Amino acid sequence: MNSNTARIPSSLEIIQSKDNPLIKRIRGIVSNARAYKDSNELWLEGEHLCSAAFDKGVQIEHLVCTQTTHLVIQQASPLWLKKAAKVSIIQDNLYKLISTLPSPTGVGFLVAPPHVQPLDPTLRSVVLDRVQDAGNVGSILRSAAAFGYKQVISLQGTAGLWSEKVLRAGMGAHFSLRLIESATLDHVRSLQIPLLCTSSHEGSYLHELQLNGQIPSPCAWVFGHEGQGVRSELLDLATHRVKIAQPSGEESLNVAAATAICLYAGISQSTV
Repeated sequence: MNSNTARIPSSLEIIQSKDNPLIKRIRGIVSNARAYKDSNELWLEGEHLCSAAFDKGVQIEHLVCTQTTHLVIQQASPLWLKKAAKVSIIQDNLYKLISTLPSPTGVGFLVAPPHVQPLDPTLRSVVLDRVQDAGNVGSILRSAAAFGYKQVISLQGTAGLWSEKVLRAGMGAHFSLRLIESATLDHVRSLQIPLLCTSSHEGSYLHELQLNGQIPSPCAWVFGHEGQGVRSELLDLATHRVKIAQPSGEESLNVAAATAICLYAGISQSTV
């Protein structure tokens, strides 16, 4: 046993076996994108994501860290240890069994998913229509939070908003947003704000709408499947169909990049 272990209070759980039930539980969460729906637990890993959740008032049900990181937390983030309902310390060489980060920081929280909130039909929103790549979905959540869109409506077929990969890509944006999962077309029809659907080949050019101050606010932007785009039923509901000019002739932008461009255009048109 090394010298670090001697400093750990006896009241904390120390995990020294790869067969410990906690390690198996966390591995189950990170290996299945929909596991959070069954377990009602989220695994938040890394200092940035943990800090974002803590700062937004998320209750730490279980703090898990390495022996080395525990010493750092005692100095840098003592409130995490004070507020956590339970703390487990894992030997440094075992933490890699539960980490999904390229460079693990040695700390994570197990927390309960936030209570499901009802859709607000008047909030500035982003609607995701079967966006399947978790990295794209997480990046879109970051853009939505950055540009003041308070609600994300995820239609059936979209990557799970609270899956481990989306959480990691979202970098804390989840905790600033009202998230509606497994939504239907009826949810979209209930919105009381203009609906802007993106298209790679038809509609008004985004830059022209921006220059003329014609992007409505508040509004809801709809972004579609990486290959198929927005489904026809949603296009039929659109107040505006919008395309992004691509002078170099590329077929289409990545959906996460297109989202960032559109959302920024909406908030910046008054300054153009």
